[in-house]
Amino acid sequence: MRDLTGTTALVTGASRGFGAGIAAALTQTGARVIGVARDAGRLADLRAQLGDGFTPVAADATDPVVAGQLIDAYRPVTLVLNAGASPLPRPLHRHTWETFSRNWDVDVKHVFAWTREALLAPLDPGSVVVAFSSGAAVNGSPLSGGYAGAKAAIRFLTSYAADESERGAFGIRFVSVLPQLTPATELGAAAVAAYAARQGTGLAAFADAMGPALTPEQVGRAVTGLATDPGRDQAAYRLTAAGLSPLG
Repeated sequence: MRDLTGTTALVTGASRGFGAGIAAALTQTGARVIGVARDAGRLADLRAQLGDGFTPVAADATDPVVAGQLIDAYRPVTLVLNAGASPLPRPLHRHTWETFSRNWDVDVKHVFAWTREALLAPLDPGSVVVAFSSGAAVNGSPLSGGYAGAKAAIRFLTSYAADESERGAFGIRFVSVLPQLTPATELGAAAVAAYAARQGTGLAAFADAMGPALTPEQVGRAVTGLATDPGRDQAAYRLTAAGLSPLG
């Protein structure tokens, strides 16, 4: 198991939800955590909660210049690509191309830029890049426009990067994580409410039928496990409240 004490971790989308849970968990390992998000106020609140081990950076993670600058400045050993847009919860015919493609323009664009910079640098051998896909990449998401396709693209993009790392003998692990839908985040709660309404069931009944909810704290522990265990080198993992499981 790798000791993260004194190493640098960088988390995009760190101001709330899964990102905040991941930043908190990595801080607890003794890593110096750089948290990137656009909301300076939320980042400041997280800094107050986590202390000196957390450095907030208010920036747009989709900006490729930001990706290059921060990779060069901090050279993280652990890079977690969690930033993403909240999809508009409407059926297909009620989307425009702009709303349908939003997650391609944000989620995929940001993972591409940061993954590219990780390979170009390259990050040090033994580093790990964890990119957040979604269970929707496997199951679909008919109320989220292009969300499922964008998350599937992230899964493939990450596997391509793993191949390039092996071909170049960089020693960087690239792993994608596919978390289950959960009402425990703002994005997930909106999706759960939309699907409950679509099925004509009450919100509580729909959430109960989903089983135990995945929490940001559980996500943080899972990502910390990936960062500290070099044996976790599968290309993709499902993530539920029960933990990580390799996705074939």
